[in-house]
Amino acid sequence: MVEFVMEYLPVIIVAAIIGAFALAFIFAWIALRKHKEEGDDRERNVPDSVIIKRLAHYAIPHWKSFIGIFFIMLFSIIYDLLSPLLVGDIQNLIKDKFALEDLFLRVGIYAGILVVSLICTYLQAMILQKIGQKILSQIRLDVFTHIESLSHEQLNNIPVGKLVTRVTNDPNRISFMFTNILVTLIKNSMVIVGVLGAMLVLNYALTLMVLCFVPFVVLFTVIFRQFSRRVHRQVSNATTDINTYLSENLSGMKITQIFNQEGQKLDDFMARSQKLKKAKQNRMFVFGIFRPMVYMLFVGSQLCLFYFGAKGHIQNTEFLGQVIDSATVVSFYMFISRFFNPIQTLAEQFDMLQQSFAGAEKIFSILDLVPEVVDEPDAIELDEIKGEIEFKDVWFAYKPDEWVLKGVSFHISPKQTVAFVGSTGSGKTTILSLICRNYDIQKGQILIDGIDIKKIKIASLRKHFGQMLQDVFLFSGDIRSNIVLRKDDVTDEEVWQACKYVNADSFISKLEKGLDEPVRERGNNFSAGQRQLLSFARTILHKPSVMILDEATANIDTETEILIQDSLEKMKNIGTMLIVAHRLSTIQHADNIILLSHGQIIEQGNHQELLKLKGRYHQLYTLQFTKQQLQNS
Repeated sequence: MVEFVMEYLPVIIVAAIIGAFALAFIFAWIALRKHKEEGDDRERNVPDSVIIKRLAHYAIPHWKSFIGIFFIMLFSIIYDLLSPLLVGDIQNLIKDKFALEDLFLRVGIYAGILVVSLICTYLQAMILQKIGQKILSQIRLDVFTHIESLSHEQLNNIPVGKLVTRVTNDPNRISFMFTNILVTLIKNSMVIVGVLGAMLVLNYALTLMVLCFVPFVVLFTVIFRQFSRRVHRQVSNATTDINTYLSENLSGMKITQIFNQEGQKLDDFMARSQKLKKAKQNRMFVFGIFRPMVYMLFVGSQLCLFYFGAKGHIQNTEFLGQVIDSATVVSFYMFISRFFNPIQTLAEQFDMLQQSFAGAEKIFSILDLVPEVVDEPDAIELDEIKGEIEFKDVWFAYKPDEWVLKGVSFHISPKQTVAFVGSTGSGKTTILSLICRNYDIQKGQILIDGIDIKKIKIASLRKHFGQMLQDVFLFSGDIRSNIVLRKDDVTDEEVWQACKYVNADSFISKLEKGLDEPVRERGNNFSAGQRQLLSFARTILHKPSVMILDEATANIDTETEILIQDSLEKMKNIGTMLIVAHRLSTIQHADNIILLSHGQIIEQGNHQELLKLKGRYHQLYTLQFTKQQLQNS
């Protein structure tokens, strides 16, 4: 027994080292499982099979290209399979009768196979990059399109930075899968199978020795997958967190500076940066352990090869009934390299694959959000509307049982101007949002021209509305693009006519580049009044049947207000106009004024009728009038 142990001591040492690491991996895996069972891992966990199935949907349209790549890949594999045999043959040629012509022939064949392999690898990479970019564009398009379909409430609940990450960073992770990982996995798997077959033919005894290391490769890979997916999720979450923080705080940097909070914001940013740094370090640590483990198995198999090969050659003994000569050792040395190199590459590719799966999980978490406001199956298109609006006992709540509107009913005739007034939180803006179907009501009915708005396609409904809000949003670009938006058949003359109609031409004509004047982010190079006039021009150009003004004159100077009031008088002739205003002086000429309180209508009528009632509207008007008189004095 002692003699046997001493004879095979090197092999026993290798086995003991590998066994020790295997036990350490198993204990770590058990600890991770226990950690999950205690509920600390609350991440969405989608099975790999489900992710692959859903991602395959994007690859199917390119199946012909993938088949072409498969055949190209077969040619490149020939080099991995034949080169060890050629080198072993050269070893025999040198050891036996040497002929220079035979050497040149074998070297020429080797070089030819190598050139073919390089050309195939190049073609494979180029085709894959083209396919990958097409798939990447489609994924981004799908995510962005789905985000556009989400309701206002859903968009309010998702940070902008998170959505940006889903459209940009996460698809990039998935692109690796189609441009590199997928084909490399298939190629390396085929190489492993081919090399294994060649080794069995050459010497089955040494092949069995090599196969003893495979179970440990499988064990390390399965356990590594658990840790890898976890750390990739942590990196993805930390990246989303820091993008969300940047999106919000860069937009609000002026407030930070005004209140001298730069130091506090820097500390918050550093805390998130440290979290991302730690997550990436954990990812590097996990991968930094796995690949050396595979390399250890590779070195261990080579040590065993040299031990049994040298032992058989020196002592002239057989190993499992087969003789091992020098040519076999050389060929097997290269075969083992060809066998474990793909496995080591698979280790790296497996890490990238986990990145792709983690990114796919995040993307599918957005794509799986079901839009809360959708078209009914029998929804119709409306080519035009007259502008008749009716609320019938409408109840609405943003949160369950917290009613914002309670049994609201009113009727608006076509081309009427109707104003909604009331204290903050009374439901004025909510009514305007419901008319456009930004939210769905819980009870009651909203009719447009006698048709329930749920029976009208959302896009068809909204195209007839023009909304002018207190906080005007302008896109980066120029004035023309912000007025025209995506309408391609609009001439400059039509744009100027819209600007003149709402008095926006008075300041645009003074700009150096006119309609081509650049608009910075959110239009911060224009005043609030100028932005509002551009909003009016945008609305007029799109010729809405119903116009909505939500506090459109709240934050502007007196001179601009005069221009806007003149614009509003002109716009009343276009269609139905709905106005929300706190300053009652701006709505005195409305056909109907609806006063709301705590989600209910308490008074309605025109200005003179409401004053005669001596009710709540009269109190508000008197209070504002008195305040104005005091300011003027």
